[in-house]
Amino acid sequence: MNEHSFITIGAYNHPRRFVIGTRAKNNGKYQRILDAAIRVFADQGFHQSTISQIARAAGVADGTIYLYFKNKDDIMAHFFSNKTRQVFARFREVVDEAQGADEKLRCLIQHHLEEFQRDRYMAVVYQAETRRMSRMCEAQIREMSKLYHDLVSEILEQGQQEGRIRKDLYVGLVKRFIIGAVDEVINTWLHSEGKYDLGSMAVPLVDLFMRGIAVSRDPEDGSDAISV
Repeated sequence: MNEHSFITIGAYNHPRRFVIGTRAKNNGKYQRILDAAIRVFADQGFHQSTISQIARAAGVADGTIYLYFKNKDDIMAHFFSNKTRQVFARFREVVDEAQGADEKLRCLIQHHLEEFQRDRYMAVVYQAETRRMSRMCEAQIREMSKLYHDLVSEILEQGQQEGRIRKDLYVGLVKRFIIGAVDEVINTWLHSEGKYDLGSMAVPLVDLFMRGIAVSRDPEDGSDAISV
């Protein structure tokens, strides 16, 4: 998303185009409408939601929506280019602050799960829309996906250099294993209506990724040991 987004005030059939700059994006009404829209999308589903429902949830007139967004698709585009971009930027920060591949992976997954638990509406919409892959948001979704994949790739490569992750593994397959598992854990939590602590799943997930599920014989005493 460029610094400025141009929108047409369709509600008033006015040909003039207005510029929504950084200051407008940072004001309370823009954010209130965006947050309200995500709640409505999460509760009603994107296709069933209306501008009137969003306006009512935000406490503004219907026409006010069009001062900031062109339509529902534009609101969703802002969701990915604004809110989710901020979340994914924090993923990068926590990974950069951690030491060692094990800790970086744990911090990434822990932060991911905690962020989605903190804002369940965001989690519902993100999980649904990344599957729907609407043409309007396809570029933003692909960008967020690439950012996450790149983070996981960096961690895996560091783990191989540190001798913590096998070098004979197919990194692309391992990435899909990790990302798919995290995605499924979030979906399961959403379907349970958030009845348990999503963040608590981070440690067992990383343990599964790093240690696997197989057991092997300890060569020294013949006892069973978890295979690394």
